[in-house]
Amino acid sequence: MDAPRLSVVVVSAGRPRALARCLTALGQLRSTRVEAIVVADAPGLAVARAHPLADRLVLLPQGEENISAARNAGIAAAAGEVVAFVDDDAVPEPGWAEAILAGFDDPQVMAATGPVIGRNGFSLQWGRMAVDATGRDRWLAADETPGPAEAPKLHGTNMALRRDCVTRTGGFDTGFRFYLDETDLALRLHRAGDRMAWLPGAVVHHGFAASRRRTEDRVPLDLFDVGASTALFLRKHAPDALEPALSQLEADQRARLLRLARRRRLGAREMRALMESLAAGIAEGRGRDSAVPALSPSDRPFLPLRRDLPPAMAGLHGWRHRAGALRAEAAARVAEGQPVALVLLDPTPRKHRLSFTEGGWWEQMGGLYGPSDRAGPRLQPWRYRSRTAAELRRWAM
Repeated sequence: MDAPRLSVVVVSAGRPRALARCLTALGQLRSTRVEAIVVADAPGLAVARAHPLADRLVLLPQGEENISAARNAGIAAAAGEVVAFVDDDAVPEPGWAEAILAGFDDPQVMAATGPVIGRNGFSLQWGRMAVDATGRDRWLAADETPGPAEAPKLHGTNMALRRDCVTRTGGFDTGFRFYLDETDLALRLHRAGDRMAWLPGAVVHHGFAASRRRTEDRVPLDLFDVGASTALFLRKHAPDALEPALSQLEADQRARLLRLARRRRLGAREMRALMESLAAGIAEGRGRDSAVPALSPSDRPFLPLRRDLPPAMAGLHGWRHRAGALRAEAAARVAEGQPVALVLLDPTPRKHRLSFTEGGWWEQMGGLYGPSDRAGPRLQPWRYRSRTAAELRRWAM
């Protein structure tokens, strides 16, 4: 049997700049077995058509804003044996695709997920987790497995499915226009006896970009879809727990908004409007239809993003006062097709941050004596040469 190939689906609405950055990162994946399918609104499609990778992308228009329908459209167009999903405000590390494909070398694996790194570039946003029939999730210890009433949780911004499995079980339930769509799928796969794997080497960085539902710093703007999807999810998976679980949802969201208010991020009027939008969503979700479409295999030829591997990652480093010159060098190398990791230090104990820039390189900034791994000591006695070598070692492939 031939080695499996990976179709990566990116759904994008209202975030064209984030989409462009995500596509640049996909173009640096160290694999020749990857194609990219973009399901986007008009601004997103315009950015994709202007991207240097444009002739290697499969572009599909997004109709109504429904993430499940958009993901199903991506699956239907996928020519790979494995279909992966990454959000437009996320970027995969260069080894992500091959880590996913290695996980699917096991024919028993039907779905998989991996670590999602938060905004500082080092801390886990989501790791190994379990979820129950009410949609409540929890972290798993290193050697722990989900309980008898739980399923492994799939992270929507970093998950992969075997194409044949989705053809057999159906795609995403389009009743979940936003929120809990991947959790519904995880429970369905688990109940069907399908194996879901944890792939620690398949790492995605997720930044929580602004959308119509939240600000960039995660202050909610609307809770309608949270309410509607939760009501539908409970009707489908835990009907006996519907009323107490909805009451718990309202209590949890009220407590969350109060925490934001105490930090002066929300006012009383905004809190009231948000709770009203949650109630309206719950009311709508009590009667919303569930629909899991059948998806047929695609007969489209596979369109690889790359026909050869990118060059090895170039490591640049220097003191922060030289940032301008070093960034210019990084931009020049990226323009020539060279992936770049740039480490910028200052002589302080400042904590490090890591991100993939819009210019197309990985940039880490912090103090010579400060921690990158947040589990490490607050003050670290490094020398410049050993520190930069240690930080750049993660990109050696």
